[in-house]
Amino acid sequence: MTVLPRPDAAAHRMPVPAPVEPGLLSRALEVAGRLANDAAEVIAATAGRSVAGGLPPGATSKADPFDWVTDTDRTLERHTRRVLAAEFPGVPVVGEEYGRDAGAADAALRWVVDPVDGTANFVAGFPWCAYSLALVDHDGPVVGVVADPGRSRLYAAARGRGVRANGVAVRVCDRDDAAGGLVCAEPPTDTLLRAARAGHAGVRVLGSSALAITQVAGGQAVAAVLQGYQEWDVAGALALALAAGAVVVDVDGRPDPMPADGMVVAAPGVVGQVLGWWRG
Repeated sequence: MTVLPRPDAAAHRMPVPAPVEPGLLSRALEVAGRLANDAAEVIAATAGRSVAGGLPPGATSKADPFDWVTDTDRTLERHTRRVLAAEFPGVPVVGEEYGRDAGAADAALRWVVDPVDGTANFVAGFPWCAYSLALVDHDGPVVGVVADPGRSRLYAAARGRGVRANGVAVRVCDRDDAAGGLVCAEPPTDTLLRAARAGHAGVRVLGSSALAITQVAGGQAVAAVLQGYQEWDVAGALALALAAGAVVVDVDGRPDPMPADGMVVAAPGVVGQVLGWWRG
């Protein structure tokens, strides 16, 4: 019997990335996992910890009063950069707090780190924040880790090797209809909310782009819809989603492992449906 591909899966098939040397994958996974474990311990110990004035140490807002940075953000990114410089000399780093190393835009490989994704949640002690780290090449994420301290979970993935949560293999959910499922949105639009409600799906706002995508990789959500993010917000989680079998498309529905201006990350059977909800 011939099994035909689902329409969404055929229309939005991801491009095949170049293979990566196995030794590099293993070493990058080991170092990234070690950094994520370190970060999880620090975030768990400092989340919501207030000082005089009711804020964590070093907490200040950036241009947007809701866009926080804390001593934990700065400390974790400095630690990440020190370790990566020692373990992978010459590979530039892109980070939220300290910017881009020289040559990062054109480098064959670059590390991308967000020390605390969801810092507003972190400041408030709300347990939806994450550490995210990815090794990226010209075809997208090669290795990615996301630490979710609030649920004591560490996700790790490498190109061609699948994704694991606390060492257990996970996959995207296998379904042809988003009805009855959850869609994570950062942020939700009125169009998406109305369409998802009509389609009998729920919409959730987590306050962390990395964790929104991670829910798709782990099968808890059928899709994530994102706009208004930076590379460091999503790179690690996209490594997980792609390794778990998710489809990633840009606002026009074109497959892209790391869209810049908006994306849908979804189980293959529902990506077209959710894209339609978002675009109206």
